[in-house]
Amino acid sequence: MMTKKFHLDSLDKKILRELTTDARIPFMEIARKCSVSGAAIHQRVQKMIDAGIISGAQFSISPQKVGYNTCAFIGIQVNLTSNVTHEEVFKKIKQIPEIVECHHITGKYSLLVKIYANNNEHLKMIIVEKIQSVIEIVNTETFISLQEGFVRQLPVID
Repeated sequence: MMTKKFHLDSLDKKILRELTTDARIPFMEIARKCSVSGAAIHQRVQKMIDAGIISGAQFSISPQKVGYNTCAFIGIQVNLTSNVTHEEVFKKIKQIPEIVECHHITGKYSLLVKIYANNNEHLKMIIVEKIQSVIEIVNTETFISLQEGFVRQLPVID
């Protein structure tokens, strides 16, 4: 689907700031803060969804609260043959549920993944039995996160 270029005006930016602060804020509350109608907010949000600026609305689960006490980043080197593409390796990696992000990157590694595990033993099992069992993966390097400093949304630039 081809999306047309969307220009964010000052009202759109105000709406985005409110939604990135609290995705559960009622449209009528945003409307009150922006001095416009609830229908105007609804229409603006729908246009931003259609343009791909806003995608989804989800709750964030605290990994530690549900038993995932180890967070790690793994650099993955891939050796491709003429029969296998990066996309096929990516699809295999995507089947591992503990991997929550996967990025194609430049440099020494082909992929960088973010993974959550119950503990270091579980992390080792995921690396050895799931990741390194993918035949095209020739090397991995694991970086364990000691503490998450912060996570945030991108700022809405004026």
